[in-house]
Amino acid sequence: MRFKGLDLNLLVVLDSLMTARNLTAAARSINLSQPAMSAAVARLRAYFGDELFTMRGRTLVPTPRAESLASPVRKALLDIQLSIIARDKFNPAESCRRFRISLSDCVTLIFFRQIVDRVARDAPAVSFELLPLREDHDELLRRGEIDFLIMPEPFMSSAHPRAALFGERLVCAGCRTNKRLPHRLTFEEYMSLGQVAVRWNLAHNPSIEEQFLLQHGLKRRIDIVVQSFCMIPPMLSGTDRIGVMPLRLVKHFEKVTPLRIVDLPLSLPAFTEAVQWPAFHNADPASIWMREILLQESSRMGSWGEERQTVKSLLSSNLRSDPLCIKASQLAEPRSS
Repeated sequence: MRFKGLDLNLLVVLDSLMTARNLTAAARSINLSQPAMSAAVARLRAYFGDELFTMRGRTLVPTPRAESLASPVRKALLDIQLSIIARDKFNPAESCRRFRISLSDCVTLIFFRQIVDRVARDAPAVSFELLPLREDHDELLRRGEIDFLIMPEPFMSSAHPRAALFGERLVCAGCRTNKRLPHRLTFEEYMSLGQVAVRWNLAHNPSIEEQFLLQHGLKRRIDIVVQSFCMIPPMLSGTDRIGVMPLRLVKHFEKVTPLRIVDLPLSLPAFTEAVQWPAFHNADPASIWMREILLQESSRMGSWGEERQTVKSLLSSNLRSDPLCIKASQLAEPRSS
């Protein structure tokens, strides 16, 4: 089909090249032979009067003109997909949809397992591709390369719609045999104890407690740096180290690792884990269905008041043998989104 002299199939070619940045991979992704792909690239260059891509080794590097075309071309193709090709009502029981979701290992463990189980019952052919958090998550949403992003709301861009899922707070964790970890941690003790710290590959997004310390010009003692919260508990076992982790995740690891939970001596607010999706998926029936499941399952995780009561119970039941030193009365309510 042609529109003002442009074969619209070439837009599919351009989009695949922008995504793959490799001629062979792009051709494979849209089931074209390499000669056919090379011919399509030549036609694109002729139509737009621009090289569009230059070669750097085996990688295609887009020109400024190609970069300027990427977003409107992707949006046009997605609009066609959502409003014309996929107009039928979404039927979960028969759908083979695969959702690409970017999220942390923490959220995967404490929340997403319930989603997988629920979807397996309601929509057995629906599948997931769970991807690590990346620094360019805003761009991935903008281009529609991921269907959902789940992360702490303070780190989210305002460019895409979002919804709050559940509240969380950070606590200090250490091995249950750690004699240097007191029942009530002072700020001086927190700063002097060796710590296992998380540093993601998100260079511009330090962790919440790291942001607090940086704002106050403070530097803690870090013995080990790991890439995820899930790597902290093994580094604490049998040592005097401490680590800062989300409370729900510590409670998850408590089942298999002897951990002690202590309230942080920092004025850190609770935070909200939220879900974000591309704006052009607002009316997509499959996206709406998935959002409903995420919100329904997050509501089953309990309110912050119930979380507070759980901590009080832990304090009461463990006080004699190994007190969990959380000041339950000071647990903050998560901020509303």
